[in-house]
Amino acid sequence: MLSVAAALGAGHLVAGLVSPASSPFLAVGNGAIALAPQWLVEFAKSAFGTADKPVLLAGMALVLAAAAAGAGLASRARPQPGVRAITALGLLGFAAVALSPAFTPVDLLAPAASAGAGILVLRRLHALAQPRPATAGPGRRSVLAGASGVVAFGALAAGGLGQLLGGRLTGSRDEVTAALRGLPRAERAPAVPAGAAFPDQGTPTFLTSNADFYRIDTALRIPTQTAADWSLRIHGMVGRELVLTFDDLLARPLVERTITMICVSNEVGGEYVSTADFVGVDLRAILLEAGIAPGADQVLSTSSDGLWTAGTPVDVLLEPDRGALLAVGMNGEALPPEHGFPVRMVVPGLYGYVSATKWVTDLEVTTFGAKQAYWLQRGWGERGPVKTQSRIDAPRGYGSTPAGRVAVAGIAWSPPRGVSRVEVRLDDGPWADAELATEVGGRTWRMWRTSVDVVPGSHVVAVRATDADGTTQTEERADVLPDGATGYHSVVFTAS
Repeated sequence: MLSVAAALGAGHLVAGLVSPASSPFLAVGNGAIALAPQWLVEFAKSAFGTADKPVLLAGMALVLAAAAAGAGLASRARPQPGVRAITALGLLGFAAVALSPAFTPVDLLAPAASAGAGILVLRRLHALAQPRPATAGPGRRSVLAGASGVVAFGALAAGGLGQLLGGRLTGSRDEVTAALRGLPRAERAPAVPAGAAFPDQGTPTFLTSNADFYRIDTALRIPTQTAADWSLRIHGMVGRELVLTFDDLLARPLVERTITMICVSNEVGGEYVSTADFVGVDLRAILLEAGIAPGADQVLSTSSDGLWTAGTPVDVLLEPDRGALLAVGMNGEALPPEHGFPVRMVVPGLYGYVSATKWVTDLEVTTFGAKQAYWLQRGWGERGPVKTQSRIDAPRGYGSTPAGRVAVAGIAWSPPRGVSRVEVRLDDGPWADAELATEVGGRTWRMWRTSVDVVPGSHVVAVRATDADGTTQTEERADVLPDGATGYHSVVFTAS
């Protein structure tokens, strides 16, 4: 088990030095994500939510520990069974790294170091564990215990250092933040008025902090790329291919837009919805500069690790008022690493699985018939428009409140159209209009509030929203698969 730990630590350390994505442990995990069947992906998301990646890594660690223990028991007399086990695990690491979408030959250094360290430590510890003639020096158990302690510490130190080396982005982010604060804006987001949210009555604040912004992606390890090393290739069915550097983006007119983003996995009443001020470059202008060839209907975007791809409808991206961005900033600073630093896509009105590629480095103009993105291969819908939805934030489900006048508040969204009406129903009574917060824009959520009179006992309050086009959200319940959940959100509470 110590030998396998040493192998993992060595591989993680070398990966941190040459290419963070080449860590054998993470490469195997990414391979598992890429090959997982749809039912397993959905089970993980529903059972563990945003903790699905830590659960996967913990499960892998347990499997490795069990395999190492079994190989160790088989190696008590001679080291060959353990050597073969570590060799097999090493070959698995080699295969996972070599088959990674972003593979380069230097990536093989990490699995090579991992296998070499594991075999070396196993042979050394096995030799120390063998009986030896009595001497005046330290006993066999003392020597083995000391060596084991050194190996355990070394494995932890190597893994920790590799993690630290692989995440070294602070300086680059700070530089981008400073640059963004000094650059003019061709378009500024409207100021958020005081009446845009009702946090004192239970709604979120209008803007979601970067730390609280929901995160959904396929990355076991956040890709690390400095702004200076970043570039974006725009190719495929275009009039002329473009390659843009980060400096090229900052030299273009920067726009600031307040946008609500929603994950397609957001259940009715769910938390996977957030709002931020994004700063970036208008994506429509860049696509028009490249020139979209007739017949193209999809822009296939790819993350820097090659693991995430998303297919965005061309006609949506080319809408003059849609507001799609190549974003470089979020809420007054450079994008956080977990939200796509240095550059990500943001497209209002589309669920993230077809529009919100983080760490984006490639845009291929193509057709839906020619290429399928990651989530389409797993049964999700092709175009992913956001559906009109609403949520009750207060009172909390299954909570208790004094009888009498009870405040009810929440949020509604229907980007890019906007929300024009929210209605609330208590028990089986009639629908009644709620008070809407001051509107900031159609691309964002809208808060609402009202109050209801309740007598002691159990009650149910439900909500529905109507978009700016006059269409009311459907009551019909639908699962998140294939293109987003529908249905009224309702909360049960008790008055006493």
